[in-house]
Parts: sequence; C-alpha cells; structure tokens
Amino acid sequence: MRIAIIGRPNVGKSTLFNRLVGRPIALVDPTPGVTRDRREAEAKLGHLHFTVIDTAGLEDAAPDTLEAGMRAQTQRALDDADAALFLIDARAGLTPLDRHFAQWLRRTGKPIILVANKCEGRAGQSGALDAHALGLGEPIEISAEHGEGLLDLLGALEPFAGDEPVADEDTQADEPTEADTAPAPAGPIALTIIGRPNVGKSTLINRLLGEERVLTGPEPGVTRDAISIDWQWQGKPMRLVDTAGLRKRARVTGRVEKIATQDTMRAIRFANVAVLVLDAQEPVEKQDLTIGAHVLEEGRALVIALNKWDLSQSRRALDQARDRIEVSLPQAKGVAVVPVSALTGAGLDRLMRAVVQAYEIWNRRVPTGQLNRWMQRAIERHAPPLVDGRPLRLRYIAQTNTRPPTFALFASKPGELPDAYRRYLENGLRETFDLPGTPLRMMLRKGKNPYARQAE
Repeated sequence: MRIAIIGRPNVGKSTLFNRLVGRPIALVDPTPGVTRDRREAEAKLGHLHFTVIDTAGLEDAAPDTLEAGMRAQTQRALDDADAALFLIDARAGLTPLDRHFAQWLRRTGKPIILVANKCEGRAGQSGALDAHALGLGEPIEISAEHGEGLLDLLGALEPFAGDEPVADEDTQADEPTEADTAPAPAGPIALTIIGRPNVGKSTLINRLLGEERVLTGPEPGVTRDAISIDWQWQGKPMRLVDTAGLRKRARVTGRVEKIATQDTMRAIRFANVAVLVLDAQEPVEKQDLTIGAHVLEEGRALVIALNKWDLSQSRRALDQARDRIEVSLPQAKGVAVVPVSALTGAGLDRLMRAVVQAYEIWNRRVPTGQLNRWMQRAIERHAPPLVDGRPLRLRYIAQTNTRPPTFALFASKPGELPDAYRRYLENGLRETFDLPGTPLRMMLRKGKNPYARQAE
C-alpha cells in the first residue's frame, strides 16, 4: 500500500510523514515551501505497514517555474499512490487554495482521505468543522506534532490495505519462517551525491534513474532534503541519495539552509561511497576540496565526477583537476576522477564502474601474513628513525577492520613515530595492496606481537 500526503504549504505534511515513519528524516520548519522533492519511506501505524510519500506544498504556478516543477512531482506521487491524505490546517481554517486543490483531487478519481491537522486544543475545532464544505467526507482530526488522532487515521487507512498480509509479531517470534533462516542478502550500496550548489547533482541523479525524479533548475539551492532512492545498476542494488549543495560555512545564514546542510552531513556519515561532483568549466575550488576532505574524515570511499564535460572537453582542465586533487587530498591518493555529462549521459557507465570498484576497495581485507612480509621489506628499504639514540622497532601489523581499511601497527615507541614515516607506510600499503582512493586508518599500538607463541 502506498499513501501520498498532499496539501498546500505549511500544513504539517512533513511532520505527519516523520510521525508515521517513526524518525525525523524530512526537514521540518515553519517556513513555507521547505519540502520540494517527493520523499518515500516505510511507515507503520498500528498493525499496518505501508509506504508513505511526502510531497511539496501545492501552489498555483506558471509553467517553467520551480513551483510548477514541485507540483509536477506531487502529481507523480499521486499517480503512484493507492490513496492520498489531503491535509488542511484546522487552525488556519479553509483557504481558497484548499478549495481549489480539493476540486483538483476530486477530478483525479484517486481515493482521498481528508485530514484536519493541528487539532490539538480548541483552536482547531472551527477549521475542522469547516472542512466538511470541501465535499471530501468526514475529516479525520489529528495533531501530527503531538500524535493525537492517529487511531482514527488507522481506521481510515485500513480499507486500502486490501489483501496485503499483516505481520503477526507473536507468530513470527515463535515460528521462524524460511526467510528467517535464509542468509541475509547483501545490502545496497549507499551512494551519496555531494558537491557545491548548481554543479549538476540532481541532474546526474535524474540521468542515472532515467526519469525526472528530483527537481532541477538553473538557480542554486533547488535541492534541500537529502532524498534517498532505491535503484539498481547492472543488477547491483544501490541507494542513491541526492543532497543539498554545500557552501562555505560563513555563507550559510538562513535557518532552512543550515538544516539542509546538517541533513547533507548526515547523509555523508551514512554513505558507503560519495560521488563529489565538480564543474568541469570551473577550476577546482577550495570548497570542493573541503567537501572531499570531510568525506575522507568520515571514512567514506570517494569518487570524483567532473560534470558538464560536454561543455568543456579540455584535456588540460582534466589534468589540472587531477593534479590539484592529488596534491590537496593526499589521504585519497589515486582517487578516480571521471569526466561525465549529466545532461547527455556521457561517461556515466564509467562513473558507476568507478563507484563499484571504490566500494570493493573500501571493503577489502589484506591477509596478516602478507602485511607483515610487506612491512619487513618496507623497513629494509627505509628504516624508522632513531629515538634517543635507539632504533624505533616496528614489531607487527594487522588489519583490524574494513569500511574503511583499518590497520593496527605495534611499535616499541608508537608515540615517537614521525608523521612522515607514517605517510610512507600508508603510501606503501596503497601501492602494494591496490588501495587507491579510499581513506586508510592506521592505529599505533605499544606491545609485543599478540600472535607470537608464548615461551613454554
């Protein structure tokens, strides 16, 4: 069952969406028009499990405007839904927009459930009574912010559940099914698209999906929410995340932009691979490098997409971008820089191959024996420096984790190992074990070889 939440701006659609999903994943702010793209998530209300779709506020708008694009996204959400929740603000009362879009919804022939939001206390009673004039039946009185009236909403949604099975938690706990005993399939690759405003992130998402799934436009800052979309590339499950553009912190002043920036940072933390989109027509800026460095600090795999290549196609620009990234992001030495055109689709297969390869490297594990043989050769080529006239001994190395590759290096005096020698070892690890473009973490430990046999 798929349920779309529809209404004019600022009636509480995203608040209800978050309430049904059970976590605050949609941006909520008193400013009208915060939500622009449609967002989907799995929701639960009582015993019902369904997909809920948050939409932009309905407004009358001229063609070829941002508001018209937002309305088109809402129309697509309604087309994909089994039913719609039409929200009104009971405290504000009925408005001409409410009446206009109620007529529009009736013409669609889609089942509509009228919901009067913000009915806590007495202030919303008058608006809830006025809602009968819309001709959409008895309004369900709720407060999305306080969780009131959800039992009545459950009753209104039940007829649309059809023959879908309802989970019986007690039965599942006592009688494991075949799905419970089967090995869990590998999860999708969480692929987050990031970059400065107006470099073509949303256009890239739409080209990969083959549809106008997220809003695009010439003005910077069209995207605000981090929109997650399930997708497959050559049979490999992906979770694409479109994000708001990241500007310099000093330039982020508005409340909505601050919230959108925090949402983007959260999307980076939960990513497996981040594609940093650059503009091929412009030189690599400090902000681009700052975003890339943040991805690496979070331990995510990184791929660079040099977008708008159809307008540039300058070999010199590509070489300059690669040189600047190589020098300024040494912690991701060898990162893939792929020229693409989100507008024409050129280079996207090559970009996705680079994404899959980066993900595999990010998950790579190196056998302990190979690591220690490599370390001995590295020490023979370039020995660690002396500390107080005595040699600093490197005793053992082992990989302790993946995602990203993490290594524990046991030394006699780990605190005295110079940063330059540590970088020497990290670069050697990359070259020897083919680990380009992914952050490496090396933790220094003091102690003996933990795997050495104890003397009897």
